[in-house]
Amino acid sequence: MSARRVGRHIGRKAGRRAALAVLLVLGCVAALSGCGAAAPGGRPTVVIGAKEFTEEWVIGELYKQGLEHAGYHVELKSNIGSTNIIDGALTSGQIDLYPEYTGVILQVLAQETEVPGSAAETFRKAKAFQEKRGLTMLPATPFQNRDAVGVKPAFARKYGMKTIADLRKAPHVVFAEYPDNLTGALGYHQLVKAYHLPNTEVKTLNIGLQYSALDHGQVDAADVFTTDPQLARGDYTLLADTKSFYGYQNLAPVLRKGVLKEQGPGFAKVLNRIDALLTDKAVREMNRAVDEVRLAPSEVATDFLRANGMT
Repeated sequence: MSARRVGRHIGRKAGRRAALAVLLVLGCVAALSGCGAAAPGGRPTVVIGAKEFTEEWVIGELYKQGLEHAGYHVELKSNIGSTNIIDGALTSGQIDLYPEYTGVILQVLAQETEVPGSAAETFRKAKAFQEKRGLTMLPATPFQNRDAVGVKPAFARKYGMKTIADLRKAPHVVFAEYPDNLTGALGYHQLVKAYHLPNTEVKTLNIGLQYSALDHGQVDAADVFTTDPQLARGDYTLLADTKSFYGYQNLAPVLRKGVLKEQGPGFAKVLNRIDALLTDKAVREMNRAVDEVRLAPSEVATDFLRANGMT
């Protein structure tokens, strides 16, 4: 998940209307009451952190704007850096919370070598790990941002492919993988081993280039991320990961335990309401609004919260 540049579309007003229309079409408008709670006077400013890519920028803005509308005092620090860097900012007290992926907590921070068998177990283990460090986690989002195997629909139809194991049905498969994910627990070589895919060969491509390679027939399958904006167009088919090889990567706010005590119970309720709205489709469309429509993350967050009755 590389950092993506954030620009503004030349037709700003038209772009904003288009983005809002997309969000409304998602069917996620919810009349959520109680989001405009009384201001928690005298409580300290909450500092929210976000990593260095589009999805985190948008979610950081969602948290910031949702909490500010509810009367909380918030500062957002975006583009902090990788998992280890932002985790260090949290544990050292430079930030109070940030959104993190449950599987990343186990794989990167806890350095677990085995992938849990369910999203619930992944969350439970991730939270237990954070609790030992003086941190805690709020409930996870419905959406996940994890690796997946994508193919063109015509290729899937030709060989009757629905799952990753179905790649065996093709006589030969050229598989696009980003250079950093050839080895390791979730890498290409382990995928081939887990799914018994002797008919594949790998072609290394940087993140983002795999879609063009699929479109031009340079590769047959590719490692993609499930909330990539390119997937919003419906030009690609994701093969089911029946072995849960890629694990579970739901997102959840990680925060210092003292924050909840300082801010009161209404604080967590606001974040939980926002997170409950974050489906795969909603996040994918918000990423698209930033990366392709060229709206600022703050604009996308404003439109999304308004469309869902939270501002």
